[in-house]
Amino acid sequence: MPLHPFNGMSPTLHQTAWVAPGAQVIGDVHIGAGASIWYNVVIRGDVMPIRIGARSNIQDGSVVHVTRKLAATRIGDDVLVGHMAMIHGCTLMDRSFVGLGATVMDDCVVEPEGMLGAGALLSPGKRVGARELWLGRPAKFVRMLSDEEVARNLAGAAGYVALAGMHAASLGSGA
Repeated sequence: MPLHPFNGMSPTLHQTAWVAPGAQVIGDVHIGAGASIWYNVVIRGDVMPIRIGARSNIQDGSVVHVTRKLAATRIGDDVLVGHMAMIHGCTLMDRSFVGLGATVMDDCVVEPEGMLGAGALLSPGKRVGARELWLGRPAKFVRMLSDEEVARNLAGAAGYVALAGMHAASLGSGA
């Protein structure tokens, strides 16, 4: 298992969570029930804590970190974090979505059902409101999400719970 202590703090992983081979989870990190951490992800809670809620997923190649003495990272329940995202010292509230290759910087908040699109850069201290879609570098508000888009994102989170179970079974690692 790629869980590593740092400075006396060890990651904790709910028994139903899954961490893919090649991922690295370091220090003061808690991963909730049904959450999945995908291939080649780095989650480094070395100087502040990181909390990842139930059924959330951090997809392949993403990095989750913190800011010393300034900002922990909190990821709520049913959150989708796309491939190659950079999540740094911020809060992603329940059912939020961060697209592929997006960056969320220090002291940012993505509220419930808010969405930061693929490749976007959310600069320090910005807040994506509930059900808002933000795009661009730097990211700016574009429009409100439809009920269908919100439902699709929530279904995506559920789909990743099922997919993680299939990967775990295929690899014989359980989830």
